[in-house]
Amino acid sequence: MKLYLCSILILLVNYGSCDSAIHVGHRISLAVPSEYSAGFIGRAFLMDANQLEPNFRVALSAEAIKGKYSCSLEVFLGDVKLKGPKERVGWRTGTSGQGVERLQILRTGNLVLVDVLNQIKWQSFNFPTDVMLRGQRLEVATRLSSFPRNSTSYYTFEILHNKIALYLNSGKLKYSYWEFKPSKNRNITFVELGSKGLELFNDKHKKIAQIASWRIQPLRFLALGNKTGNLGLYFYSPNTEKFEASFQALNSTCDLPLACKPYGICTFSNACSCIRLLTKQNGMSSDCNEGTPRKFCGGAQVEMVELNGVSSVLRDAPRRVNVSKTACANLCLDDCKCVAALHSSEDGAENSQECFLYRLVVGIKQVERGTGLSYMVKVPKGIHDSHSKPSVKKWVLIVVGVVDGLIIVLVLGGLAYYLIQKRRKNLSGTENNT
Repeated sequence: MKLYLCSILILLVNYGSCDSAIHVGHRISLAVPSEYSAGFIGRAFLMDANQLEPNFRVALSAEAIKGKYSCSLEVFLGDVKLKGPKERVGWRTGTSGQGVERLQILRTGNLVLVDVLNQIKWQSFNFPTDVMLRGQRLEVATRLSSFPRNSTSYYTFEILHNKIALYLNSGKLKYSYWEFKPSKNRNITFVELGSKGLELFNDKHKKIAQIASWRIQPLRFLALGNKTGNLGLYFYSPNTEKFEASFQALNSTCDLPLACKPYGICTFSNACSCIRLLTKQNGMSSDCNEGTPRKFCGGAQVEMVELNGVSSVLRDAPRRVNVSKTACANLCLDDCKCVAALHSSEDGAENSQECFLYRLVVGIKQVERGTGLSYMVKVPKGIHDSHSKPSVKKWVLIVVGVVDGLIIVLVLGGLAYYLIQKRRKNLSGTENNT
């Protein structure tokens, strides 16, 4: 079988080698199959930081991704991968002519190129991916990015002047789903991960806020999950020999933006239910977004369907104030790219009513009735007739209730069975004693 090579070359003069550094002129190669092999992962560890476990290590890695092989340098903390492939062939640090002598992994996990005076000419800390290590600093306007598999959407953790926030990105669309702001409207200049939490600083390098860890063990890294989009602070547990979260931005599954598929509702029991709409033609129901057009531009006849007891976790949607529920629905109908609208009315007064327009139907979750929230979805006109409107509203209230109700029934049934069995054992024991 033919093999190709994934290689890295430090283009200078070789001065020897040690465990924590690769000196100039050193070449490392990794063989990969000539034909694409799904699931292939090849890895060669090059150096480590010479510290107690979990140790920082650097590896040359080749991985099969989307029909091609991605060759990359990766940094590991124990078994946790901190730097991943960029799906890009060819990589340069741009340090030609700067007197670089060696590639080195520091005890902080920072991968650096240094000169003969040990001055850093390039560092991985300046190019964050989805992980931030202890001691690492992120300036305003920088971000961490995380890409879920089999999805066109991706997550970002962004540092802004007035807040830090999590965002769901889809094409040019961008919605926040969590944020943290310093008190007294103080501005952020940079953030830094310390041993006790994520610290926020102003332009005078004074700490103005902190997201604290609740564990005694020092933090090792911050990570933006590529499956959930949740933000976590992680420490190493000697007892379990694993990294565990001491803080998570979102503690409920239903607060995650992609907890369910598009046109799905996350229920009180953290289960997903689909928005089913009856059709005139066959009376069959659609499965979430199956059969529901994603685009309504081009003169399509549409209408809005209200879903009671439902809201969205997505924020930063275009917002209108002092509008009624009917006017909110009409705003979405008049915009062919709008697919859903959320109307909020705290006390029914017109001056306290808000309307949010969405171009994605995701992040939907069940909420208590009476909150003044009304979520409306755009559907093709005629997908249900006037007689089915109440049943569509009932579906969300009843079917979502059925999912939670079944769980409650199972729990109560199991408890009743346990009590009956316990009572029988007690009676049996009493008879034996007599």
